[in-house]
Amino acid sequence: MHPVTPHTGARESYYVRTDEHRYKPTSHAGGAWSAGEQHFSPLAGLVVHAIDRHLDGRPDQGLLLSRISYDILGRIALAECEITVETVRPGRTIELLEAVVRIDDRPVVRARAWLLASQDTSAVADSPHEALPDPESLPSWAMNSAWDGGYVSSIDVRRTPPTRRGRTAAWISSPVDLVAGETASPLASYVALVDTANGIAVQQDPTAWMFPNLDLTIHLHRQPRGPWTGLDTTVTFGPSGQGLTSSVLHDVSGPVGQAEQILTVRPQPGT
Repeated sequence: MHPVTPHTGARESYYVRTDEHRYKPTSHAGGAWSAGEQHFSPLAGLVVHAIDRHLDGRPDQGLLLSRISYDILGRIALAECEITVETVRPGRTIELLEAVVRIDDRPVVRARAWLLASQDTSAVADSPHEALPDPESLPSWAMNSAWDGGYVSSIDVRRTPPTRRGRTAAWISSPVDLVAGETASPLASYVALVDTANGIAVQQDPTAWMFPNLDLTIHLHRQPRGPWTGLDTTVTFGPSGQGLTSSVLHDVSGPVGQAEQILTVRPQPGT
């Protein structure tokens, strides 16, 4: 089992557990588009934490979470949520899990995760993506100068200077625990920062244009290690109200996978 220790209040967290499957967000989980919503980034990590707990207690089959895809079904209020996880397709080498996040008994997120068997392929391991600059070599960026919300204020962002709209790379870390008094896995902590991608390489001023993402899909070819989540991100707006945020994912050892987010692009009301 993942260790659970008494909450002393000494460390800040994004969530506090209220029972076996329920979590209450703290102000650090506050969203960037609305003060009354959760930012999706820590919630995505919380779903992985719930999946980890679902897998606890059974024999280790050497399966690794290799893809997780989230569909955001509606507004995610800054309110207590329930997360349930079930095995959809059991298997010894391939397994499919589904997690559902509910608020007030209404599904707000559905996620499906593929687990694949681990085996030694180090002899052929390779990627054409170059490593990002070391995070300690980059200046801090006050992301909360461009975005509101408790989550954005909680993170440390080291960003390369953007060369054009919709293109940059950044490292994200956070001193805030995922769940109070609980040890999150390196993967859950890593995933909890990935959704930040949609705010680091913006195409248009978010006070004039809205471009929230409706999903997040993460593919991993290597299990990431913290404490930094690296995002080499490109944001594209199409001509008919759709956009796409694409990121090559890194840890300090190099690339680990890719993430995609579909965007709904529209003017802010009143503009």
